[in-house]
Amino acid sequence: QVQLVESGGGSVQAGGSLRLTCIASGYISSLHCMGWFRQAPGKEREGVATIGTDGWTSYADSVKGRFTVSKDNTKNTLYLQMNSLEPEDSAMYYCALRRGSACYPTDFARFDFPYWGQGTQVTVSP
Repeated sequence: QVQLVESGGGSVQAGGSLRLTCIASGYISSLHCMGWFRQAPGKEREGVATIGTDGWTSYADSVKGRFTVSKDNTKNTLYLQMNSLEPEDSAMYYCALRRGSACYPTDFARFDFPYWGQGTQVTVSP
């Protein structure tokens, strides 16, 4: 059974930084796609960043140049470094995993990930 546990959220002022961590346990497969998604109150869930086992990455336009997704395959850990945070970045951030597949450009629209974490809250004040 796969389990994803996020951490690292918190409250910061605009312009600040946070680093989110997602630890995956269980069998995640040598081929997989992992990603970060977020959802703010009253808004739809949206993709933030994805990364495949080949290192291919994709970012939402709203976070390009500010966020960096990475992972440590030896630790089954996914990271999201968030810099220059804006109040619009405030949301619950979720880690997601799809086994046996590369990442695709359609991931942000389809949310086709069977495994999700419980989320970690990020709040950015003006």
